[in-house]
Amino acid sequence: MATPRPRRTATRWPSSGADELGEAARAVGGRQLREAADQLIADDDLWERHHPCALGEFCAPVGIHLEVDLLVGDAALGKQGLRLVTIRAAFGGIDGDIAHNFTKYSAVLMAGPVKTDAIVLRSLRYGEADRILHLYTPARGRIGAIAKGVRRTRSRFGGRLEPFCRVALICHEGRGELLTVTGAETLESHGGLRDHAATLDAAARACDAVARIFETSEPHPGVYNLLANELTLLATDPAQATPANALAFRLKLLVAAGLAPALASCASCGVVENLVGYSPSAGGVVCSACEAGAFPFAQETHSFMTQALAHPLAQTPQASPRALREADRAISETLEHHAHLHLRPATAAPSR
Repeated sequence: MATPRPRRTATRWPSSGADELGEAARAVGGRQLREAADQLIADDDLWERHHPCALGEFCAPVGIHLEVDLLVGDAALGKQGLRLVTIRAAFGGIDGDIAHNFTKYSAVLMAGPVKTDAIVLRSLRYGEADRILHLYTPARGRIGAIAKGVRRTRSRFGGRLEPFCRVALICHEGRGELLTVTGAETLESHGGLRDHAATLDAAARACDAVARIFETSEPHPGVYNLLANELTLLATDPAQATPANALAFRLKLLVAAGLAPALASCASCGVVENLVGYSPSAGGVVCSACEAGAFPFAQETHSFMTQALAHPLAQTPQASPRALREADRAISETLEHHAHLHLRPATAAPSR
């Protein structure tokens, strides 16, 4: 007979500040997320417009805007004003029966100009003077484009299409998968990111996380705003390039992806007491009775994740290295289990 596994003694978290912590935690509970979305300041960063201004103006009013798409169709085509040519072809009767006729319609998409704001996630050399760009846009999600001749000295694009730049693009959409950049205007260059190794590394990891989690052309305007805010924050205040900020950014990406961790109660049974572990498969914290397959989860870690979701990026709370490691593990394993994605660590390993 197998020896039963000894159960860890449940450690009840102190009640100090319980009202405040519980109130913040309930705002990000799994089933309550949509109902409580108007209380979730986490998504001031997701749904507020970008902030190309001073650091003191980063605080945004409480609120999150939810949209429900009722129109079945391709809204992007309508916005871009692409020309759709309809070809009508009439056919004769079926099996010689002239009383039964049908008409076949087919649509041919004509090439046309595309105007969009975009953040350059990545830039790859191609050929002798071209670059392949990975871009994230508010209305088209992640897209690919080619900038021809951009590496030449006399290129009209200059340094506008470097990674982390936010630009207004004019592209030509042909038959291929890549758009061709025909015009570019700099909205924010984020030049301050390149003045410090820490901010440059944090910006690269933020762009990489967006590229991996949101790799399709499905539009997520909130993700675009969140990334624009993060890059502006890092460029404005290098002191924000911390592990806590990187984890807060990833937590907000989980909210945007519909994978927000359940922190208000046990993700398995719903109880609100004796929450001692985090279960990636369950998608949140679990109690002592449901801790099978979970890893230890300290009260400080729970508090950090809750407060990080309840505050803008510029007000990310601080935490101990242990709490940050547990939060990083919770985020990474949640993505691996539910989205089959593996992200780079939130921060670089310390040099020895």
